[in-house]
Amino acid sequence: MDLGEGSSRAPIDKTRGDTIQPGNTLLLKLPSGDIKTWKFEKDSIANLGKYGSFHANELLGQPYGLTYEIADKKLKEMASRTLQEVGDTDATNELINDGQFVQPLTSEEIEALKKSGLHASEIIRKQIEQHANYSLKTEYSKEKYKKRKEAKYSKYFTVVDPTVFNVCDYWFNKDQNRLRDIRPDALSQILNLANVRPGGRFLAVDDASGVIVAGILERLGGYGRLITICDVDSPPAYPVTAHMNFRKEVTDVLSSLNWATADEEYIPIRASSEPPSGKIKSDAQRSRLNKRKLVSSSQTQTREELFNGEFDGLIIASEYDPSSILERLAPYLAGSASIVVHSLHVQVITDLQNKLRDDPQFLGPTMTEMWLRRYQVLPGRTHPMMNMSGSGGFILHTTKIYDDPAASSVMAHRQRAKKAKIENEILTETTCANSTSRSNVSPGSHPMADFQSSAEDTVEEGVPDLTDLA
Repeated sequence: MDLGEGSSRAPIDKTRGDTIQPGNTLLLKLPSGDIKTWKFEKDSIANLGKYGSFHANELLGQPYGLTYEIADKKLKEMASRTLQEVGDTDATNELINDGQFVQPLTSEEIEALKKSGLHASEIIRKQIEQHANYSLKTEYSKEKYKKRKEAKYSKYFTVVDPTVFNVCDYWFNKDQNRLRDIRPDALSQILNLANVRPGGRFLAVDDASGVIVAGILERLGGYGRLITICDVDSPPAYPVTAHMNFRKEVTDVLSSLNWATADEEYIPIRASSEPPSGKIKSDAQRSRLNKRKLVSSSQTQTREELFNGEFDGLIIASEYDPSSILERLAPYLAGSASIVVHSLHVQVITDLQNKLRDDPQFLGPTMTEMWLRRYQVLPGRTHPMMNMSGSGGFILHTTKIYDDPAASSVMAHRQRAKKAKIENEILTETTCANSTSRSNVSPGSHPMADFQSSAEDTVEEGVPDLTDLA
């Protein structure tokens, strides 16, 4: 299977299916804003806690991104909500005095309304009607009040589209330490600086739960090559990629080696793929031996491909020292290959930058600090959010070049080319002149005879001869 630059195979248009299928890992956004992960299994029951439960088959074959309301363990698709303009009024919140008697409805009465099967919108309407200070609120406060009540009483969810941005954002909010502080904006910077594209061949050291691998695989689209280096014997799990629901063709370009097998001097110790007694005793034994043979062959092929080098880029997001990783893997990169290193700590990146500045095979190492502020974008209510992430880490980018002592600048190359052109023109004119003089020689005569005759004429004209000088 040829997956290199010369392959005529076109990239896959879509890295995953358009609809929900059994075995997919779904991200369900709840009214509270929280996201729950759930693996879709056919003929099962999905339980979302206080928001209710439903039959999983209701989602089979449905597209991503839709919102559903839960009613009697069945799903009803909800129409998309549009942004509405909120009009300005003269009302203020200064006269509002919240207390225990502002809302006459007690929690017991609200619970009784919920058990009676009353819709959430009706419960919210009853609360608004009996709210003592609702009319004193501004239009913005009224909208916020409605959203809070909807998050409390509504029973709906949205199936989040598993893009790299959404999956990375979910994992970052869940546990940013497992992602090594790689936010969606940091991930996009890493992929752009590394020039990840369909048909490219890349190396990656990903200790960030596979978020780097997921981003590279989506951009490759099943066309190219990705080899990851890890510190485990078996292929790494990369849990982030499980939420991407990639097609098999997309993940086929991925292979993994550990640090030992990535060493050219290391000789792997492999279990024998032949039966001890020379005869296969059962189908289970045959299957086990065939699996060993496939694993051994795949590892050998991946090692040869790594050692042949000429990769287009290297991305590092590891807990280990990046300078030692770069020293090990830089020989396998092609000229003009992009190198991107991400770290949580600025000191790690600055130390690496100072070291690469003294190395002639790395061009222009630059450091970038990630900074992000989210905005609320609503009609008449667009403003930056009050809370923001502390850091998305630090990124170093450099380009590998060949350290050729005979290399020179572009201007020197142009001067040599111009000089060679002039010498070629002079040589061409000399050749043409010689050809013309030879064409004037009469047939049957010898050029040396004309030369001797010319010399004799010169002597007769008074040019001293060697005998006269004697």
